[in-house]
Amino acid sequence: MSTHVTHPPHLAHAAHAADNAVPRLPLLAAGALVVLSLIGVTAARYTGIGVAQVVDAPAVTVREFLFEDRSDGGIDVLDASSKQVVDTVAPGSNGFLRGTMRGLARERKRQGVSASVPFQLIGRSDGGLTLIDPATQRRVDLGSFGPSNAAVFSQLMSKPQPNAAR
Repeated sequence: MSTHVTHPPHLAHAAHAADNAVPRLPLLAAGALVVLSLIGVTAARYTGIGVAQVVDAPAVTVREFLFEDRSDGGIDVLDASSKQVVDTVAPGSNGFLRGTMRGLARERKRQGVSASVPFQLIGRSDGGLTLIDPATQRRVDLGSFGPSNAAVFSQLMSKPQPNAAR
């Protein structure tokens, strides 16, 4: 003989919900874990604990450049000290250089910094290449984007340095 319990209609839903309820203790433990994780990440960010500091290799070569848009869509790369053109980027070419400089120029505009401050291109003893914007303190480690992209800026370093304007 089988017995089947029938709940009154107003209690049937409550009895079914109780059967499918998530246990309270594991739910509270999961919430506590999330909160502790957020506290740990926040503490690490503010104190610097666990952050790996990589020291730059010594600078071997430093050149300063200005980048000016041309009316035809190209970019003139000028030696900052002489203001002479050392290279011209053809319109529609060299997307990595364009994208990198566009991002740095956008940050200058956001901070209200003049475009007349030259960018520093630093060749390092380990072969690394770093582009620094002294006006905004932004830096781009060009090797992070692969050798072919870094080579674009490396070619600028190898251009002859014009005589300074007198």
